[in-house]
Amino acid sequence: MPAIVGVAQVISIGSSAVFNIGDVYKIMPLSNAKTFSGAGSFNTGDSLRIRNELSSTNTSDQDGMDAGIVLNV
Repeated sequence: MPAIVGVAQVISIGSSAVFNIGDVYKIMPLSNAKTFSGAGSFNTGDSLRIRNELSSTNTSDQDGMDAGIVLNV
């Protein structure tokens, strides 16, 4: 659905980031990353009360290869 967009100011954007305003048919990444983090690592907000008694992060990757992005061009 078409939209009228006013002024957009972009201060900075990463080298593999995507910036889109308006209609889009397809957006595909040109890079990938794998992130390991413990319990509660990405919690955001005001007045959070998190209780993580015993936490461990499994960083073992048995398959050796993940889905590729070769055809995303």
